[in-house]
Amino acid sequence: MKVLYVVAAALIDPNQQILITQRPPGKNLAGLWEFPGGKIDVGETPEQALIRELEEELCILTKKEHLYPISFASHTYESFHLFMPLYACCVWSGQAQSAERQNLAWVKTHQLKNFQMPEADIPLIEPLIKWIKEIK
Repeated sequence: MKVLYVVAAALIDPNQQILITQRPPGKNLAGLWEFPGGKIDVGETPEQALIRELEEELCILTKKEHLYPISFASHTYESFHLFMPLYACCVWSGQAQSAERQNLAWVKTHQLKNFQMPEADIPLIEPLIKWIKEIK
């Protein structure tokens, strides 16, 4: 089975809201809400890939020192296995906007479970909530 390596970010604003994005029509798992990020290219570290993906998809810039590893997902889908580290990011420049026409939503942690998410993202919610409570 093919292993797909991706990386995701929990962008956390000053009001402790998290940015989630909706997968656009035509993509695998279209319509589901997820933490933004994407594939790790050959030769990239997860942090490099995440910085690149956030710039490409959301038009924001951040640095490695602003990425905090929270947890990871390891989930088998029907045709591939997904491995995805999740990083928290509280510092970036620019205003998050969709460069790929996907919907964006800023939500409180207790609202995350109200959004239909890919199976791999769901177990990341509790470690994220715990991390946010610890940094208060």
